[in-house]
Amino acid sequence: MTLKKVVGYTRVSTKEQGEHGYSIDAQREMIKNYCEKHGYELVKIYEDKGISGKSTKGRLALQNLLVDSKKGLFDVVLVWKINRLARKQLDLLKIINELDIVNVSFRSCTENFETETPSGKLNLQMIGAISEFERNTIVDNVKMGMKARARNGEWNGGIVLGYDTVKVEGLNSKDSKSVLEINPEEAMIVKKVFELYASGKGLKAITNELNHKGYKTKKGNPFNVNGVRDILHNPMYIGKIRYNVREDWAEKRRKGINPDPIIVEGKHDAIISKELWDKVRRIYKSKSGRAKRRYDGSFPLTGILRCPVCGAGMVAHRTTKKKKDGTKYVLRYYTCGNFKNKGSAVCRSNGIRADYAEEYVFNRLSEVISKDDVLKDIVSTLNDKRKNEIKPLEAELRYTEKRIEEFSSKREKYFKLFEDDIIDSDALNKRMKILQDELEEYSKRKEEVLEKLAENDSQEIPFQFVKDVLSDFHSLLDKAPHDQKKMLLQLILSKITITDRKQIDTMELQFDEKIIKYFLGKEPPSDEGGSSFNNKHKSLQLFMVRFVPIYPKSPINLLQ
Repeated sequence: MTLKKVVGYTRVSTKEQGEHGYSIDAQREMIKNYCEKHGYELVKIYEDKGISGKSTKGRLALQNLLVDSKKGLFDVVLVWKINRLARKQLDLLKIINELDIVNVSFRSCTENFETETPSGKLNLQMIGAISEFERNTIVDNVKMGMKARARNGEWNGGIVLGYDTVKVEGLNSKDSKSVLEINPEEAMIVKKVFELYASGKGLKAITNELNHKGYKTKKGNPFNVNGVRDILHNPMYIGKIRYNVREDWAEKRRKGINPDPIIVEGKHDAIISKELWDKVRRIYKSKSGRAKRRYDGSFPLTGILRCPVCGAGMVAHRTTKKKKDGTKYVLRYYTCGNFKNKGSAVCRSNGIRADYAEEYVFNRLSEVISKDDVLKDIVSTLNDKRKNEIKPLEAELRYTEKRIEEFSSKREKYFKLFEDDIIDSDALNKRMKILQDELEEYSKRKEEVLEKLAENDSQEIPFQFVKDVLSDFHSLLDKAPHDQKKMLLQLILSKITITDRKQIDTMELQFDEKIIKYFLGKEPPSDEGGSSFNNKHKSLQLFMVRFVPIYPKSPINLLQ
């Protein structure tokens, strides 16, 4: 009878890592014991560490498990509890359905169900539904408790510039709570921000001054414009508690603004006076009432162009100038994002003319796509580079396999010494323990190297495949309006680097499965191995193109 091949899946969130019952090691041990008890062959354990189960997004080990399930590598997925796989019923059923399609079963070490029969699936759904209900009840109770604390003027935790959170012990552990105490050095920074704004300085000027003087945020980072704005809007600094400003952050992010947040008198001391707060509010309101300037056009290279000094993404900037006849006109620039948000203490403007940069990038992309010899050279160089990257991995694989063979040979020698009464059982066990630890370490390393080799296959990237995708991309780019141009460029361009002489240096192009389907609407061409290539490389940063100036004698300067 063939043993069932089982893989385990473990997950622990950041909060759960310190709890023994939830730890990765505890889950691994439970899975191993279950397999031994039921006579299963444990093939591998997939681990997601420090990741919440609220969503399946960002859980790399889970995604790898689902990919491997389609390869027929195992028969059963085993977890400690259902909530390790998914907390939401909808996510759980989606995963189970994916496994069901490829005839892979799902089991839990601690919950009684199976997924091969309708009644078993019903039992699983009931367990999952009850688990989700219990979790939602706990979440609601916690939220109610936090709202009650806020209405009572108590701080609900978190870090805020100007205050330190101090734990006050009660009669027992349940009575202990956190209170806010003023941090004198940070409070001085907060006062300075309010006083500078009240004196007429803008957000950018205040940010610049703070960073030039070496002040840091609570997390030790330079200040940025948004951070300064948040300070000016935080009523904590006049002794109030504000809570529930945003609702359902995980789903809605910054769009989930609560029109009626809790704002009450707090139990902490104020840092600034009510008079200064009111003055700042009046100034801010007068500025926010001004009509916003509107411009046509877009900046399709924002975030793709990188600052030549600090490497930050470059952002949009406009400046108004006058002609000799007095008429005004607007010039578009890309400037360093760090400079715009954090000021000259962090970086310089490093502005480049937007129209020159965009024309240059579009022309060079067109040149690469339209000239087969140029594109062939690029793809050939990339294929050579990929082969060279694999050589060290192959050498490491040979070394680890050799070491594993040596350990097996040593094990036989130790057993022979024991049989010949040269060493006793204690000495044998001690040496075997050392050997086993080293063997596990090298076996794990071998597995890691094999995974890297699978990802970095030396199979050549087909030229026709690259040309087809880029040709479709270029055709769409020519016809697209401004907003779609930006989307298309950001889909296929990873980044564009600039030299300190304001010239385009490199453009990094990237492909993944989504991009291929978007541009081709089908699998890549089967000739030259395209289809098999794509099946092995679902996500691939394809190549980096380095550009020499078009006119070597007079290179284009993107600044003027």
